[in-house]
Amino acid sequence: MLIAQQKKKENIAEYLLYMWQVEEMLRACKFDMELVREYIVDKFNQPETVKKEIEDWYENLAEMVKNEHIQEKGHLQINKNLVSDLTHLHQELLKSPSESVYASVYYQTLPYIVELRSKGDKEVSEIETCFTALYGVLMLKMQGKEVSSETENAIKQISKLIALLAKKYKDENEENIDHGG
Repeated sequence: MLIAQQKKKENIAEYLLYMWQVEEMLRACKFDMELVREYIVDKFNQPETVKKEIEDWYENLAEMVKNEHIQEKGHLQINKNLVSDLTHLHQELLKSPSESVYASVYYQTLPYIVELRSKGDKEVSEIETCFTALYGVLMLKMQGKEVSSETENAIKQISKLIALLAKKYKDENEENIDHGG
């Protein structure tokens, strides 16, 4: 909860990857709140009142996962909506004549996206494909597994695109807040 709130404010891409990780942690704990408390909540060095808020947050997410019938795999609708928002922004940026830098980074990334889509789910957006690749490599690294240099190069380029998209998202949302939108 605390990490998610901070990431959501600072970097929407990191937030989304974190939320995907939270979904997996809940699955690993088999949605058992005793295990969530033991392995996740109790690790936070916070007062009991804050730990209770964190626990409630995890419990609400676990309930959402169950209600959406994605206990085995998949992502929460709130996370899917965020991917959709980012995909929409991505498409708008590509159409904008003033976003030549974004378009340039996108076209440098496109060969990697095409390759990934040829191996994976062709039904998902290019942006979701990028996030899936970033998440997959993140999980490999967390497991101490080796990542090939080709994959590292692809991830560096994909990271550039997603970082730029995240910055544009943050700028757009700050602008909407500043203008009362």
